[in-house]
Amino acid sequence: MVSDASTKAPDGERGRGRSSRPVRARSRGGPRKTGLFNQLPWRNVVRPYKPVEVFSEDQIEAIHNNSMRILEELGIEFMDPVTLDMLRKAGADVNDSTGLVKFDRAMVMEYVARAPSTFTLTSRNPERRLTIGDNSVVFSLMAGAASVHDAERGRRPANFKDFENILRIAQQLNCIHYVGNQVIAPIDLPAESRHLDCYFANLTLTDRSYHTTAIGANRAMDGINMMAISRGMTVDEMAKDPGVTTVISVNSPRRFDGPMAEGLVAMAKAGQPSIITPFTLMGAMTAVSIPAALSQQNAEALTGVVLSQIAAPGSPVAYGCYVSDVDMKSGAPAFGTPEYMVAAMGGGQLARRYNLPYRSSNACSANTVDAQAAYESLNSLWGAVLGGANIVYQGAGWMEGGLLFSYEKLMLDAELIQQVMEFLKPVKFDEDELGFEAIKGVKPGGHFFGEPHTMARYETAFYAPFLSDWRNYENWEIAGGLTATQRATALWKQLLDEYEEPAMAVDRREELAAYVAKRKEEIAKDGI
Repeated sequence: MVSDASTKAPDGERGRGRSSRPVRARSRGGPRKTGLFNQLPWRNVVRPYKPVEVFSEDQIEAIHNNSMRILEELGIEFMDPVTLDMLRKAGADVNDSTGLVKFDRAMVMEYVARAPSTFTLTSRNPERRLTIGDNSVVFSLMAGAASVHDAERGRRPANFKDFENILRIAQQLNCIHYVGNQVIAPIDLPAESRHLDCYFANLTLTDRSYHTTAIGANRAMDGINMMAISRGMTVDEMAKDPGVTTVISVNSPRRFDGPMAEGLVAMAKAGQPSIITPFTLMGAMTAVSIPAALSQQNAEALTGVVLSQIAAPGSPVAYGCYVSDVDMKSGAPAFGTPEYMVAAMGGGQLARRYNLPYRSSNACSANTVDAQAAYESLNSLWGAVLGGANIVYQGAGWMEGGLLFSYEKLMLDAELIQQVMEFLKPVKFDEDELGFEAIKGVKPGGHFFGEPHTMARYETAFYAPFLSDWRNYENWEIAGGLTATQRATALWKQLLDEYEEPAMAVDRREELAAYVAKRKEEIAKDGI
């Protein structure tokens, strides 16, 4: 057996080369490090507060009943004959000529009840194991951008070199818990096989769990097989301890395409979780009201849950909500809006009604990393986290309504996520924290700077940002007067400089490379 010695990539394939300084996480229990990248340590985040409920129980029931009417009276279109046959055998009313499937509400609730309320994701590094559900919160990279941008090189089409460099940066960010599906879509690689190169990069450049492509069963199974190889186990063994997930995007309004349904079934049968996420923009893919939009997306999401449980009862699945609005002047999607926040919180209430893990997103419509990007993303993050999201997908790097990944926005989002994580840290209560003796020791009109209570904790008392600059104006100006965006550029460049590839057993890496080569041959020959 080959030992788990680190396998280094050539310097030319590792972005800006490697510095001798490692990136270090600052423990809140220890002294503050200076001159290094300060960040919170890796941790599984748990929400200590009750989620915000924007709707009453009666209003949630009204949405539920409206969704059931949609399923019973209008139906959902499925474009795959195999899926139609599965649904017919399970008791749904299938119209083969139109592809419309109608569901009795009792059937829907019976199958939804079979889905687990929590599941885990275990990457090739067991220390990165994630719990999904209950009060847990995890954050991912964004996924699927067609373009990429940084402040030094400008905007360009998504490509594999940038794909790899983004992964190298994300590997060093403790607040990024897992990798989305093709953070950018590398159009310089063949479309039919680039998922293999992306999976290989995910597995070798990071030690995080990742999102497979579920456009058809084969791409989903490639992601599953490769994660199993990296963990030294069989696919059947990994079914009991999931390692990857996927997002099933419903084509709103009320349509499941064939490849998505096929991918969902494959994931369920392999025991890997799917996140069912309709994409409902009010005024475009659904009606112009939040109750109507939530009713439609609820019907579509529950249909995916039902299909997963028909394919494999008890298979893990999550409920996704992506309700937003469009600019009624231009038709462009809008994100981080007040309506988006309300819908995100309402979606969380619906997910909890069905006892399912919940996914929301950190999205914005900004075209550059500016104040708009910051406040829209913060709106989205609070809507997700306060709404009870267990998965904040599209968590970092998102720009232009999802069309662009920004290196600087990645660093901005990482700072925002860390601050949200710190907000979610439970407040400790004991005699020392209540601080009566410290208050007693300072006379009226005095100060606490020199008090023992202050001196004992001044280094670790408060959150320390890595992007914000809290110096006064004079010192900030002396240091160069850099904006947050300029500081973000310096930070991502530092992280590329300091990147070191996570260790992987040589035999497993070789097996992964052989799998990729074999599958590329099969795809070139047979197109599968």
